[in-house]
Amino acid sequence: MSAGVHTLDLNFQGTPGVIAVSVFDTGDGLAVVDPGPGSTLATLKAGLNALGAGLADVRHVLLTHIHFDHAGAAGTLLTQVPAARAYVHERGAAHLTRPERLVASATQIYGDQMDRLWGAMTPVAPDRLLPLSGGETLRLGNRDVQVHYTPGHAVHHVSYHAGDDLFLGDVGGIRLDADQTPRAPTPPPDINLSAWRDSLDRLEQLPARTLHLTHFGAYPNTPAHWAGLRTTMTVDAQRILTGLDAGQDPEALTAAFTGDLMRDLHAEHPDLPARYEFACPPWMSVQGLIRYWRREAARGEQR
Repeated sequence: MSAGVHTLDLNFQGTPGVIAVSVFDTGDGLAVVDPGPGSTLATLKAGLNALGAGLADVRHVLLTHIHFDHAGAAGTLLTQVPAARAYVHERGAAHLTRPERLVASATQIYGDQMDRLWGAMTPVAPDRLLPLSGGETLRLGNRDVQVHYTPGHAVHHVSYHAGDDLFLGDVGGIRLDADQTPRAPTPPPDINLSAWRDSLDRLEQLPARTLHLTHFGAYPNTPAHWAGLRTTMTVDAQRILTGLDAGQDPEALTAAFTGDLMRDLHAEHPDLPARYEFACPPWMSVQGLIRYWRREAARGEQR
């Protein structure tokens, strides 16, 4: 396997360019950032094989957060590779060792599609998991990996900085094409736009050349990426707040938001709307933003 960071496409549900996995050699086996859902573990194996490696070469599973599309395969991977260990924020660790509540919550959303979409989520043995708080420097083989606590998308989200590479999970936005302005995925339950903006301020200052996004791929670290994400985050959030203030119900909010979003994306590239809707269903972003604004309103009333 050659040096550098490799992006593997998990071809989620047979669709390319939706979920990416980042892989790099540490000198002490491979590090895999966000191995994806359990349903695509076979694709991850095939991707590693194409690099001249295999699942047995994995030693470090770096999780940005515990959502199924990022961490669902972690437990199964660790079961199959006894020499590997996983890293996750301390507020997400318990959900990986005891995923029953996480699975039950997701089942309320996805119902009988759970297995088809996400596959099994096997518990991670506590002694195979290193909880993180942010601020650590992990020495993985011959590589130093800095851990940054980056809430906003999720309260337990971290990002990893290794040399020229910055692994952002979802906090760096969704960007499916070089022509697309990054957009913030805002599903429930714990979206926090203020914390997210603070995370972006910290991340933008890091000396990295390449940004790695789970959705999808690697992009040069440019001021335009961060500025674009801040702008679209504000625009999308304001659309929901305006609708709430006008008394729109969730169904009307979702329809209006989806229409505006699809027009924005089509203006950047005609293929983007369908791809984006699959990678980040707008109705989930609407639900998260509604929850966020209602929580903010309740806090204002309590002051």
